[in-house]
Amino acid sequence: MIVDRGTVVLVELDPTVGHEQRGTRPCVAVSDPAVNADQRFPLIAIVPVTGTPGEGALYPELSPGKSGLTKTSYALVDHLRSVDKRRIRRVFGRIAKDEILALDQGLELFLGLTSEP
Repeated sequence: MIVDRGTVVLVELDPTVGHEQRGTRPCVAVSDPAVNADQRFPLIAIVPVTGTPGEGALYPELSPGKSGLTKTSYALVDHLRSVDKRRIRRVFGRIAKDEILALDQGLELFLGLTSEP
């Protein structure tokens, strides 16, 4: 399965533990498409999406439309996780380039990938 970065997919996230996002919900694929397409790597990195507004870089806003989302939504960068590709139920669409950049900024912050102390 080839899924580009920024593609919105419907993913079955259960079972979960604690505060993890649960249920079957839209998520944004954030791993490299070459890795996603390689059969040796059965996992894909995703960021779940919610309709509940969040504040700050860890919750970038996502627009409805070409993404396949039906309303303004928010990426939950702090819920980044890898899931088996078999959890993907459907492909919706793709978020805009500026939204991917905002998501990447949140990932850099969350993972400590910035050069700033």
